[in-house]
Amino acid sequence: MVDFKEFYFGSRLLIEHRDPYQRSNMIAIYDREATFSREPCPGCWHRDTDGLTPNFPTIFFLVAPLALLPWPVATAIWMGLTSVCFLLAGFLMWKSAEDIAPQFSAGLIFLFLVNSELLVALGNSVGLAVGLTIIAVWCFLRNRFVLAGAIGLAIALAMKPHDAGLVWLYLMFSGRELRKRALQTLAVIAVLGLSAVAWTASVAPHWLDELLANQSAITSRGGIDDPGPASTGNFGPNMIVNLQTVVSRYADHSGFYNPVVYLLCGALLLVWLGNTWRMRPTPEACWFALAAVAPLSMLFVYHRCYDARLLLLGVPACAMLWKQGGRLAWWALALNLSAILFSGDVFWIVFFHLAHYAGSSAAISYLPAPLALLALGVFHLYVYVRQPVSGPSVT
Repeated sequence: MVDFKEFYFGSRLLIEHRDPYQRSNMIAIYDREATFSREPCPGCWHRDTDGLTPNFPTIFFLVAPLALLPWPVATAIWMGLTSVCFLLAGFLMWKSAEDIAPQFSAGLIFLFLVNSELLVALGNSVGLAVGLTIIAVWCFLRNRFVLAGAIGLAIALAMKPHDAGLVWLYLMFSGRELRKRALQTLAVIAVLGLSAVAWTASVAPHWLDELLANQSAITSRGGIDDPGPASTGNFGPNMIVNLQTVVSRYADHSGFYNPVVYLLCGALLLVWLGNTWRMRPTPEACWFALAAVAPLSMLFVYHRCYDARLLLLGVPACAMLWKQGGRLAWWALALNLSAILFSGDVFWIVFFHLAHYAGSSAAISYLPAPLALLALGVFHLYVYVRQPVSGPSVT
């Protein structure tokens, strides 16, 4: 629960009227709590970036009720919420495909679930954010529990805007009903965001400058979130999967690899947006649009393997292709399996165990996940563009 520890104690600092964006305060509260001293992370505390939080005030605002509870109770609730939310998301994706290819869909979802241990074990907010995003999509497309869907998507955006953001953008560019849901979500996120910022600013008036400085420090060369070869945090089962990890091998400079990735992914997203704008939001078109944007979401900004659980949104589209049969069905199966495998826990845990975490294993580990995600995104975008424009829209 190392990630939840940051949310929990960051919220605790705000409750105690201390600034969580100052590294000294975070380290002090870790050291104050004997159970959470430096022993659980031996060898990790020599880096200058440890104790720097890159999270927006909204995560501390949302976790604050749990920060009032003892650590064992808070972690049990957080882990339970994450597990239930993610399992419900998987179940709803199966329900969306049960009339198309139920056994095939169940097999894909099973692979997602068994590859998602770190999603729960680390305590990161991505489990809730991805789960709530998928649940909200189901609510909107089925026109059921739409208010709950809007609140859930707003919470997901507050926690992980880089995960849920393009899904929200799809709703805005679709038909009138889905645009209405996007605006409802925007109203909720405005209330959450303003409340969180007001609370944080009352305690830490310079929080924005400190947040930007923290983010700059951890993403700079050698930082824990640096996508380049000098990164101290891009090695192991939960590696960074955005496309900068590949491009940076040609030139380890953000002035090179960021523009290259932005141009490539921007071109793909423009095609996706243009097709969304001209197409009626039929149920089939919605699923193919989401199947395309889920892997593309992972590529242009910072993401780790656990963020790729958003690919669950592609299960209904993959099931439809599988039922149609032919060459596209086998391409869909191969590319989805590759993305699940290379962005999942099991493969990399086994791989690094066999390779004994040697330097040679690190040299090749950065490559498969981003390239698999890129291939899957391009494939689903190709299928999405080939969809018929007309048809009954989502009610």
